[in-house]
Amino acid sequence: MIIEKSIRASIAVKEAVLADPVLLEKIGQTADLLVRVFRQGGKVLFCGNGGSAADAQHLAAELSGRFYTDRPPLYAEALHVNTSYLTAVANDYGYDHVFSRMVEAAGRRGDVLVAISTSGNSPGILRAAEKAAELGMQVIGLTGATGGQLAAACDLLLNVPSTDTPRIQESHILIGHILCEIVEKSLFA
Repeated sequence: MIIEKSIRASIAVKEAVLADPVLLEKIGQTADLLVRVFRQGGKVLFCGNGGSAADAQHLAAELSGRFYTDRPPLYAEALHVNTSYLTAVANDYGYDHVFSRMVEAAGRRGDVLVAISTSGNSPGILRAAEKAAELGMQVIGLTGATGGQLAAACDLLLNVPSTDTPRIQESHILIGHILCEIVEKSLFA
């Protein structure tokens, strides 16, 4: 019962994504933005907490390593992977500052921050988005249905039409994989 119910729920959210022409258009615009940034020598920074941190790391690896084809690496990084940095900043400044300080250190005008938060209300993710905007970076939000507070801080908001965290995260990976495929095919056809 749980198995079939979960699979059906996941399919239903993906069908809702597929049926949303505005969201599909924004996914295409996001892919175009990422291609432009990489063509101009920029980088893409990712941040998220918990499962969204795992998604951030996963998608950064797809871009910096490879997706479908052997090709040169792209500069993409998840901001939480240095545990010494993460624990020092959390201890000295508070956890809400761990992403914004790394955005300040690594981000430059013309780069992109992909901010992942199912609720859109994570204080640390919001601070990172604000810092990215101050630096002249573009901010892409991956959220759930409402976008939460993050919606106002994004240049492009990819808000999955669901309020169910696991289903949102499953769709975030689908969207992320679509973006990686488009980027790779556009840059290394």
